[in-house]
Amino acid sequence: MTLSSASLAQTSDPGGITGWATGLMEALGAPGAGAAIALENLFPPLPSEVILPLAGFTAAQGKMGLWAALLWTTLGSVVGALALYGVGAALGRERLIALAVRLPLVKVKDIEKTERWFLRHGAKAVFLGRMIPVFRSLISVPAGVERMSVPVFTVLTTVGSAIWNTLFVLAGYRLGEDWERVTEAVGLYSKAVIGFAALAVLAFLAVRVARPGSGRRRA
Repeated sequence: MTLSSASLAQTSDPGGITGWATGLMEALGAPGAGAAIALENLFPPLPSEVILPLAGFTAAQGKMGLWAALLWTTLGSVVGALALYGVGAALGRERLIALAVRLPLVKVKDIEKTERWFLRHGAKAVFLGRMIPVFRSLISVPAGVERMSVPVFTVLTTVGSAIWNTLFVLAGYRLGEDWERVTEAVGLYSKAVIGFAALAVLAFLAVRVARPGSGRRRA
């Protein structure tokens, strides 16, 4: 049984993400793992908690080197993050505010508060955000909007991504054919993060509806 068929036989992934990632890694080796992670940054529904342990399992099977898997997945994270940084930089502060003015219940004051928060905590947000599902991709956009120093952004993203990627690649490497246990465990963490974010959004909307005059838009 090949790596692809063995992996697919063990997974119940309905979207075929495991099969897609396996195909990339079998065709390209470690650069395929890096490409999958770069795309995961651009499309958060592609879960790194599937791709990274699978890369570790692939390395354990001798299909790629372990160090190569760590290097290429981290490089993929940085490339994807820089692409989203570019999106934020192209969007810019003025366009972001113009969009906010058109959205119901969102005020310019909300953007200004977020901007002040990011100016104070941006470095920590970029570094720690690389270890939070969904937000690990999205944090690159405000960094681009605020034009954070590209070298600083790159270093923070590289270090944060290296920590996250190493944990999951090594877990898949150690667990071997049981690599999906990593996905199951982190799935609970991801659901908790998304649930907390959803509650925060609902709380924001509830407060804004109850106090419509709060944070009045400015011209």
